[in-house]
Amino acid sequence: MNRLGKALGLVKRPAVPAPIDPAQILETLPLAVVVLDEADSFLAVNYAAEEFFGASKALLLRTPLSTILPVDHPVFLLLERARRAGVSIAEHNLVLEGPRLTRRGCSVQAAPMVDQPDHIVLTLQDESAALALNQQISARNAARSLTGMAAILAHEVKNPLSGIRGAAQLLEMSVPPADRELAVLIRDEADRIRAMVERMETFGEKKLEHHGVNIHRVLEHVRKLASSGFASSVKFVETYDPSLPHVLGNRDQLIQVLLNLVKNAAEAIAGADRQDGEIHLTTGFQHGVRLSASAGRARPNLPIFVAVRDNGPGIPEDIRRHLFEPFVSTKAAGSGLGLALVAKIVADHGGLIDVDSRPGRTEFRIHLPVYEDPNESA
Repeated sequence: MNRLGKALGLVKRPAVPAPIDPAQILETLPLAVVVLDEADSFLAVNYAAEEFFGASKALLLRTPLSTILPVDHPVFLLLERARRAGVSIAEHNLVLEGPRLTRRGCSVQAAPMVDQPDHIVLTLQDESAALALNQQISARNAARSLTGMAAILAHEVKNPLSGIRGAAQLLEMSVPPADRELAVLIRDEADRIRAMVERMETFGEKKLEHHGVNIHRVLEHVRKLASSGFASSVKFVETYDPSLPHVLGNRDQLIQVLLNLVKNAAEAIAGADRQDGEIHLTTGFQHGVRLSASAGRARPNLPIFVAVRDNGPGIPEDIRRHLFEPFVSTKAAGSGLGLALVAKIVADHGGLIDVDSRPGRTEFRIHLPVYEDPNESA
């Protein structure tokens, strides 16, 4: 029967799949892909590229890339190298900034087309969110390690220090005046070590109540403290969104975080000996910032941001990548615990902190969750 059916053409043959349109593949890619001609004008743009540049395909086509990025931008050098060498070339962690575009932490790859080597396929990916999340994870891991270290130090060091300090006080009262200075030195050093251990204890897992906090009142309190003390010679510029709801947090801890960031900004300005030092305090609402969560739990939404920006010298690249790790500091006499503590407190709030720094501009940005009144949702 099978042979007869085949002979008569009655047996169904497997359907041949319809050819897939390459343009459909390009449109579904989450990666921004564009084609540039020999004059670096847009010839083709996929949907992700429209999102990336914040402009429609109709506006981008035949538009020179130089209208979006300055002509001395490293991307143009990348395009020139790809054409000259005839191979794919990539650059990472680029800042794409122009009149209509601001993207940081971008990966860009340029590849000449086989049939038309003067035409370049350019792929662009914004990796700033991924970098910030990696930094947050690193900060959380560092905080966990400090938590255990703090508990050990508190138990093993503070008690012997009390004995050393007491002995130094007795010696101070009984030794000749010539040796009293040494006794005072021992007492002062014991106090210094004890203070360091107490600072380490702040990394402990103490549960604090979180409730609705007006972040603008927190910032105003921090500004007053700074202006009347360590930042009295620095100009403050405040740009607040008055429509922001309360954040979910602990007021005292948020003051500690922002006071630490403002103090670092003031010290950076003073270290650069700038007479026009400014610290910008900014708040706003930003959609789409979320942290990953464990299985079965919703990803926390972090729409409120608080930014502290200064016009100091910037943070060196080799330190920036480890900035939130313990014992990493840009100051000669710094303990390197301040920003590690900041990262831990922000993580305890379910938030995210990142930093963007270059010469003349450093900005720390904190993303926080919104406080939802249980009485309103009931």
